[in-house]
Amino acid sequence: MKLTVVGCSGSFPSVESACSSYLVEADGFRLLLDMGNGALGELQRHCGLYDLDAIFLSHLHADHCIDMCAYFVVRYYRHDGGRCDPIPVYGPEGTEHRLTTAYADTPSPSSMSEVFDFHTVKPSTFELGPFVVHTERVAHPVEAYAIRLEHGGKSLTYSGDTGVSPALDELAHDTDLFLCEAAFTAGKENIPDLHLNGREAGESAARARARRLVLTHIAPWTDPQVNLADARAVYDGPVELAAPGVTYVI
Repeated sequence: MKLTVVGCSGSFPSVESACSSYLVEADGFRLLLDMGNGALGELQRHCGLYDLDAIFLSHLHADHCIDMCAYFVVRYYRHDGGRCDPIPVYGPEGTEHRLTTAYADTPSPSSMSEVFDFHTVKPSTFELGPFVVHTERVAHPVEAYAIRLEHGGKSLTYSGDTGVSPALDELAHDTDLFLCEAAFTAGKENIPDLHLNGREAGESAARARARRLVLTHIAPWTDPQVNLADARAVYDGPVELAAPGVTYVI
């Protein structure tokens, strides 16, 4: 598997990065995890607009899904005059309604489904292209899911947005790369079931015995070096900060 960080900023785009979006490739199949603010522009640095094979939306907050409205335009009003076949889109209950409402002026109430083949995510295991996919609900104010992808004996786990979550620890058990949110700063924000801080992300990785930790979804007002140090204080494996354009081979 090849993971490319398209965007990794939390809550809103930073000067350096679009919001959450991660491209995972294996055997020629391209799966995009989330498409937050600014992600569609950055995505074009890494693949063509029509080269995606499926999309997974961890939850329906704007910094994880809002560029799907722009991507609707790309697929519905294709430049060559045709219309794209529906691409599978996996998201929580109500994804189609949420995106249609956000766009506000689709040609018809069902226009989104003409180019997006919506699938409702629940805690489950299924096959998607070359991947075995495992999903678990995590701790966030809205319905939100973490995802684990397995391929060729390797695994990648992406937390999405979450507070401390035993389900996430279990999902990430022995994972080769743990892409984990760390939006908050330990000792500064203390809001349960919303986001992790750097220390909590490190503790989750340690409990899961993850082999590598990559911290992501760090908000522009959070000092990433503090979160990196906090994670390293409680997790013995390799830890680094996600950065746009960085790739990992798993």
